[in-house]
Amino acid sequence: MIGLGMKSTATGLQFGLLALVVALPSSVASRAQQFSAELVRSRDAVTTSAGHLRVSGDKVRIESPDLPDGFFLIDGEKPAAYFVRPGAGVFMDAKQSSPLVRLFVPVDPDNPCRQWQVMAEIAGLADQGDWRCEPTAANTIGGRETIAYRAIPGTGRRSFVGWIDRARRFPVRIKTDDGVIVTADGISDEPQAATLFEIPNGARKFDPRALIERIKQSDVWLDTPKPAP
Repeated sequence: MIGLGMKSTATGLQFGLLALVVALPSSVASRAQQFSAELVRSRDAVTTSAGHLRVSGDKVRIESPDLPDGFFLIDGEKPAAYFVRPGAGVFMDAKQSSPLVRLFVPVDPDNPCRQWQVMAEIAGLADQGDWRCEPTAANTIGGRETIAYRAIPGTGRRSFVGWIDRARRFPVRIKTDDGVIVTADGISDEPQAATLFEIPNGARKFDPRALIERIKQSDVWLDTPKPAP
């Protein structure tokens, strides 16, 4: 009788733990995702490197070959986006420096527009109204199933298509209406050091406007201009 009671208790505990795991919010699962990838940019059959991507839960680090002295750091939980220059001991708000910072961020695979709109607002593009995402198709990219959405800002800018890896809760490809495609290629699921996603101790913050002008003149991204009024 004692053995039977202990067995029943153990079984009940197992079911309780299973229920707890099932009930965990999706944000907990997303924070566990850690991987790295190369960002590859293509347009008109020309392919170039767009940078290196690292993800750890809600945090993203993007290193661009056009800006070798620093890296972009996105914190989806705050939310915030910075450009960090460790050698100079400074960091700044990323603002409109690169669409990569606004688009390659952790998202809800059932409604990615919510996070994309938040990042657009952080970049200073708050005049775009409410975004909406329309599912278009399911595709396999890099051996993983993805769902594609057309993201449509309320006003001001053209739509784009994003392919979301549901398991990783992250876009693995973005295509703008002017034909630019950026893909997270060679994804490697591996632990990422926490220090990679931290602003160096003692770094000071400064006005980024001069650097933003430098970035806009580089090939980090060919952004779609706003339509004429």
